Amino acid sequence: MLTAKFDQLLTWLFLGILLLKVFCLFDAAFRREDAYRAADKKKKSFWLILLGVAVVVDVLPTGLGLMLMLAGLVAAIVYLVDVRPALKEVAGGRGGGRNMGPYGPW
Repeated sequence: MLTAKFDQLLTWLFLGILLLKVFCLFDAAFRREDAYRAADKKKKSFWLILLGVAVVVDVLPTGLGLMLMLAGLVAAIVYLVDVRPALKEVAGGRGGGRNMGPYGPW
């Protein structure tokens, strides 16, 4: 019984990690190429390949599953906390630009 709960917890955890990676992949795909250069981040193709491989590793059963899954998780977290906010600031999206307070522009 305890192992069944643990297996269920791991399944939900792996599903959450996969959804995070898929979100990062789609977010990276819909950003403009010039925003990556303006934010001084790697090329858009670099992030698409890296996040795409991370998603494929999670979906396909491989022998190196856990190690590659964790490496892909690190890549997705780096994209989420470093690259994405820089791209939003350059593109002038919500939360980007100057003179922004916690409730909007001032």
